[in-house]
Parts: sequence; C-alpha cells; structure tokens
Amino acid sequence: MDPRVRTLHFPIIHEPRGNLSFIEGDVHIPFDIKRVYYLYDVPGGAMRGGHAHRDLQQVIIALSGSFDVVLDDGKSRDKVSLNRSYYGLYLPNMIWRELENFSSGAVCMVLASERYDEADYIREHADFLALANP
Repeated sequence: MDPRVRTLHFPIIHEPRGNLSFIEGDVHIPFDIKRVYYLYDVPGGAMRGGHAHRDLQQVIIALSGSFDVVLDDGKSRDKVSLNRSYYGLYLPNMIWRELENFSSGAVCMVLASERYDEADYIREHADFLALANP
C-alpha cells in the first residue's frame, strides 16, 4: 500500500465526566481543513465511497460505531477497520476508497483538504487504474 496512507492518533483528554479529543488542521493532520462532512444512518450492507480524488486529501474517522475502509493504490489493496473516535485514517490523493460493513449507529466523519469539486473525483475504477499506472 502507498506509504503515505497512515493511521493518525489524536490527543485524548481523560476526564471522569467523559473523554475529549480534538483535531487541529496543519497540526494533527497534514492539511488545513476546508470541508467537514459525515455519513450516518447507512443501511446494513450498503457501501459508500467507491471513488478516488485527483488532488484532495482526507482523514476518515469513526465517531461512533465501526466500519471498514477498503483501499486501493493501483498496485495493491488493503482493508482498515475504524472503530475509535481518537484515530483517523489519512488518505492522500490518488487512493481509491470504499467504505463498507457499517455497524448499527455508525457515524463516519471526513475532514477534507478542499471544498467540494466534482472535477476532482475519479468515479470509475478502470479510469483510476489507468491514471495510477500510466
């Protein structure tokens, strides 16, 4: 797998009243956050993602529950399970991702380096493979 893909560990402040974690752009993640979105109420058996980005970088976090992220860098595939809100999966550009196996009540938050731009998406896997392996 592309060595740029990595798990990030966010700070945890332990409190008897409940723990707190935080994320600062350009500090805990390698980019300034320009967009935040989250997935929830994903039906059993549904898959999300199924695309890559030409330029955008992301950090994917399981805020609640769990899900798997299937990764493809054009040469190999890997699967990462996310189930803790203080871990994030950093995905640089040009990594195909599919999110699957959502637990009941799972919430997936995504921090993105850019605002939404449809032109940045690669939505066909064959197109991604051609670009990843010129």
